[in-house]
Amino acid sequence: MTTQSKDLPAPRQRNTVFSPTWQRRFKGLALPLLIIVALEIIVRIGWLPSYQMPAPSEIALTLTDLAEGALWKHIGASLIRVLLGFAIGASLALVFAAWVGLSREAEAYLEPTFAALRSIPSLAWVPLLLLWLGIDETSKIVLIAIGAFFPVYVNVVAAIRNIDRKLVEVGRIYGFSRLQLVRRILLPAALPGLFTGLRSGMSLAWMFLVAAELIAATKGLGYLLSDGRETSRPDIVLAAIIVLALLGKFSDGLLAMLERRCLNWRDTFTGQGASD
Repeated sequence: MTTQSKDLPAPRQRNTVFSPTWQRRFKGLALPLLIIVALEIIVRIGWLPSYQMPAPSEIALTLTDLAEGALWKHIGASLIRVLLGFAIGASLALVFAAWVGLSREAEAYLEPTFAALRSIPSLAWVPLLLLWLGIDETSKIVLIAIGAFFPVYVNVVAAIRNIDRKLVEVGRIYGFSRLQLVRRILLPAALPGLFTGLRSGMSLAWMFLVAAELIAATKGLGYLLSDGRETSRPDIVLAAIIVLALLGKFSDGLLAMLERRCLNWRDTFTGQGASD
């Protein structure tokens, strides 16, 4: 080994804790932590009655007790319902959205009906589905699928219709077949709208889950909410809400990560930082 090679500086190791990604995550925790501290103080000094708003420390104890008991059973039941309902609803939405987006004839037949159906509130579907399908899992999964369907459908149709017509004309000039046109031009151009629809559909799937489980369920996070209300346990209600929020954030984060991987070829504006 030469003297010159000995004098080479060691490669600097990146400090991942202070990377921009971790800084954004720490900033995202600032508001929840501030709310938790403020609520703890307000409840402890008596500005809010504890029977209406338990202190965050009491909610944490309730979560710990639930985690040692039936909480995982409720989480598992809700996860299965959401995943099945979301998969069914999003898949059907992609099929109909592609059909309507690519065909004016299909739009003329289907769009008026879909526009009317998507304005129906989630709770309005519950009694009808209970009459048709009973109180078993099928009615809950169908309700969640309905919730996931329309955000995906609307966003994908809009994404297809907002594609620059010049791109399609260039594909035709190059002699692309219909399948090549979809695969090489329409699909990449519509991907941002597709992921927006998927993330919105996942959020609504969790909302429709609660509507389904509040009405007819013996397990699940919606059932836990109802049980806390009936037993006058606001700590259980808030614990279930926190778990729903965490699961919703986690599922949205997975879709956001998939979106970044699939769309990393785009050079888009990401906002300005504090130092810009």
